[in-house]
Amino acid sequence: MSAPTVALLGTGIMGAGMGRNILAAGLELRVWNRTAAKAQPLVDAGAVAAADPAAAVRGADVVVTMLGDADDVVAVMDDAAGGLAAGQVWLQTSTVGVAPLDRLHPIAERHDLTLLDAPVLGTRAPAEAGQLVMFVAGDPAVRATVDPVLDAVGRQTVWVADTSAGAAASRLKLVANSWVLAVTAATGESVALAQVLGVDPRAFLDAVAGGPLDLPYLQNKARTILDGDWTPSFTVDNAAKDAGLIVDAAGTSGVRLDVAEAVRARLHRASERGHGDDDMAAAYTAS
Repeated sequence: MSAPTVALLGTGIMGAGMGRNILAAGLELRVWNRTAAKAQPLVDAGAVAAADPAAAVRGADVVVTMLGDADDVVAVMDDAAGGLAAGQVWLQTSTVGVAPLDRLHPIAERHDLTLLDAPVLGTRAPAEAGQLVMFVAGDPAVRATVDPVLDAVGRQTVWVADTSAGAAASRLKLVANSWVLAVTAATGESVALAQVLGVDPRAFLDAVAGGPLDLPYLQNKARTILDGDWTPSFTVDNAAKDAGLIVDAAGTSGVRLDVAEAVRARLHRASERGHGDDDMAAAYTAS
């Protein structure tokens, strides 16, 4: 088919990078964000600004939602109702969790949309570089329509199920994020422990460098902490939201995750200290 027209609802840290890569791929892009100024850089790069969600989605082949949580997605898609049309593909890339995804199916059914459960793995830098990993669950019949968008924003697309029912992609995303959050929290605690014991944290980083205990993410987040540069790649508040989704999903399944519960509490403490909009590495301040 011809190149799809894309409506992007949400142009924050992740959506902005995704939008730039959609434009770079030569796709027509309409954008909307609750704070219009956050969409302006994409408009300057060639996107069409929409006054409201309905205007953004009207006539689009693919509707991309990159918003905060399920409440945000439901509210914005309700606002978009006047522009939605049967046959559109809804690429739902926000991390909403497992049970909350059930709230989105009635919206898709009401407007005869094909809903793809498609949370992304990655933060600001991969989003800006078009290097996200896309987890997708949904009807493979729409791949020809949506593949140009997936290829534009990601380095890899993993189709994990042929239906969005069951939240297979969202389940995989929560497992991946549980690891990301655990590593970030452990990095902050190791740096804090080194400092309070009078050990240069860089001596610790050098000691594990290149060995089986080393991780690029460890080195990256430790540098962020040591530099005190909290420019957000993924915010404390968003990380806390995801930690809550992880704990809730595990609890519903009868599993207790002590580390995830502790990470959630740690992130909330950092947010209470004024770091909610800072990079999640700022959870270090909770020590």
